[in-house]
This record gives sequence, C-alpha cells and structure tokens, in this order.
Amino acid sequence: MRGLPRGPIGSMEIRFLTPDDAGGWLGLRLEALQRDPEAFSASFEEYQALPIEEVKRRLWSSTDSFVAGAFEGNRLVGMAGFYREQGLKTRHKGRVWGVYVTRTMRGQGVGRKLMLRLLKRALEMGEVKQVLLSVTGTQQAAVALYRSLGFEIFGTEPEALNVGGRLIDEHYLTLRLDRISGQE
Repeated sequence: MRGLPRGPIGSMEIRFLTPDDAGGWLGLRLEALQRDPEAFSASFEEYQALPIEEVKRRLWSSTDSFVAGAFEGNRLVGMAGFYREQGLKTRHKGRVWGVYVTRTMRGQGVGRKLMLRLLKRALEMGEVKQVLLSVTGTQQAAVALYRSLGFEIFGTEPEALNVGGRLIDEHYLTLRLDRISGQE
C-alpha cells in the first residue's frame, strides 16, 4: 500500500505495542473508558481491576492479534486493536476494537494514521479479506473517519448499550481490504 505511515510522523510515532507498553496501554484504556463511556461496550470498572500481567498477555502481538499505538515522545496518545477470527470458515475476517485518541490529540489525523497502519498490517496477512468494527451512534467523528476509509454500515443494533440509564445504538461496519490500497 503506497503512502501509508511507516514510523515517526513529525514528533508522532506509530508502532505496534509490546508487553513492555502494558502500563501505558492500561492507563490510556482507563482514560478512554472513564472519559468516553458511551463509546465502548467495556466499562471502567471492569478494567480498573485488571492485573498488569493480564494486560501484558493481551498485548503480546501475534500474526493474528495486535494493538497499534500512537506515541508523542514516550506518551501513548492513541490506540487501535485488531484480531483475526480463528474459525476455519471465518479466518478471512478481522475485527478492530478499542480505538481511542486522547482529547488533546483529536483532529490531528492520529486516528486515521492508526487505522491505516492497522489496516496495512491486516492486508499483509494475505488471507484477511474483510475487516469489521462497531461504533456507537454517539461517536459521529469516528463514524466519519471509518466511512472516509471505505467502511460501510451494514446494520445498526438499537439500544445496544445501557450507559447510566441512557440507551445507545451501535452501528456495525465492514471494509473489504481490496478497497484501501493507495490511501494516505
């Protein structure tokens, strides 16, 4: 894929996380869940008690599962996770999860760079043909980003999440990887 980010971008570095990044990832994940609870199906309370050893295990990159991180200096300011389906009939599909960019870095293209890096790696797997994700109806900027990358909404689950008594719809999107070559 031509024009995709390969490393440092200005003072920003996009790279895949390792178990050594567990503390930074957990801190950013807790920030995401606390500041934008309507954006995630997971809750702050569920992750607050997560042992660091479990976080390290989850961040162990494999060919089928990884997390991209955006760093400004040594500070993790954005993240996006990916995993490939494991079933024989579903291995052609991957899923994006846990996309978040700190409020101070939003609007600067960080989410786009993270997603393009993640999609490039998914494309390099060879067998992954389709990537799916879900996004709540309250996250209009995220929906706009995903659609600009070629994702299409294929369904909406009404009242999918109950956050503090507020019922929130969740959109389901898909992208055929053969549609992303050449994006910047």
